[in-house]
Amino acid sequence: MMKKIYKAHILFTKEKSRFEQIENGYIAVEDGIIRGVFSNLAELKEKCSSATPNGEWDDVEVTDFGNCLLIPAMNDMHVHAPQVHNQGVAMDLELLPWLQNYTFPEEAKYADVHYAERMYRRFIHTQWLFGTMRSCVFATIHTESTRLLMKLYQEAGMGALVGKVAMNRNCPDNLSEEVEAAVEGNERLIAEFNQPGALVRPIITPRFVPSCTPELLQACGELANKYHLPVQSHLSENTSEIAWVQELEKESTCYGDAYNRYGLFGQTPTIMAHCVWTSGEELEIMKHNGVMVAHCPSSNFNLSSGMAPVRTFIDEGLHVGLGSDISGGHDLNMFRMLTYAIQMSKMHYQADHSKMFLTLAEVFWIATKSAGSFFGKVGSFEPGYEFDALVINDDVLHPDEYSLLHRLERFIYMGDDRQIAHRFCRGKEIMEPLQ
Repeated sequence: MMKKIYKAHILFTKEKSRFEQIENGYIAVEDGIIRGVFSNLAELKEKCSSATPNGEWDDVEVTDFGNCLLIPAMNDMHVHAPQVHNQGVAMDLELLPWLQNYTFPEEAKYADVHYAERMYRRFIHTQWLFGTMRSCVFATIHTESTRLLMKLYQEAGMGALVGKVAMNRNCPDNLSEEVEAAVEGNERLIAEFNQPGALVRPIITPRFVPSCTPELLQACGELANKYHLPVQSHLSENTSEIAWVQELEKESTCYGDAYNRYGLFGQTPTIMAHCVWTSGEELEIMKHNGVMVAHCPSSNFNLSSGMAPVRTFIDEGLHVGLGSDISGGHDLNMFRMLTYAIQMSKMHYQADHSKMFLTLAEVFWIATKSAGSFFGKVGSFEPGYEFDALVINDDVLHPDEYSLLHRLERFIYMGDDRQIAHRFCRGKEIMEPLQ
């Protein structure tokens, strides 16, 4: 059994309303699982030794991170890995013309596995830089390139749910796939990667309703049910998109119902990106089915989609995470998504004073514990959680002049990857991946 003890200034959010702060605290980790957080070493050794049957903790060496902050790692709950080349490009377009003119031509290049490897290595390296240790990832329709992406995540030691994208209408011919081929490609990946407890697993990924015929949506729902796999897609991002879905799925009462009718809306764990215009019946179905929202503020700004009602989602008890959504979003730094989420909520507050804007504790909880729940016990430093963590050396930000909480806030708003000194996923320190 591998035991580790780390010392640092520890901050995390057990609850959405407040931070837990332990100055010069200790965290005990055994086989990648947190045994507890303690204010002193004697308490740790006493409680951990009596609570675990696997021997004493007296001889476990302490890794002392000095004046650094120790926080949970980031989770990116909605990201398009093949769009990394388009980051910061065509940010003056709305969703549908942006897809047709930029996104689809770039994704078609992933028929070439060599091109895919070059871009996917760049993508994973950038995620590592910014401390994102778990992700829900869209790949492309290409089975071999998707397999490569999953192998690269395994090689890096970072966690990911990776989806081979399903599309067969309203897209270029070279990005359209017959239903049978889509099922066969998914089942090849499922056979190889759908292992219990694996860090990298498949996720069923219909791109969105307009790009999938009823037959393909039905096949995706059957795959999710047959193999007990999670589902990811897009929902109510843009008003033009919603009107399009109403034309294509006339029997559906709302966009969410179009997924629900095919078993793609909470029948297995489901995360839907954006939900900018979600309300009424759609919101009620999401609550009933336990569908998670991936809030993507940067993308919503860039593509002029609107302001997602995140305060309403939280008040209604929906699970919410944050997504970078590159390349609709321009930034893979998830700490920036925290700031954008707060800023967007403040604009929403100006439009509706009955909905208070989000606090730092709330967005940190959304990005860590709430988002991490989609992967299991991830995103907090409570006992039984997997040790996904970042060590922040904020010396350049004059830490001695500030409280622990203000130090964290300043890093979130002003810091960058240069202040992330160490990165852990499931207890293992994740070293820099090869580019």
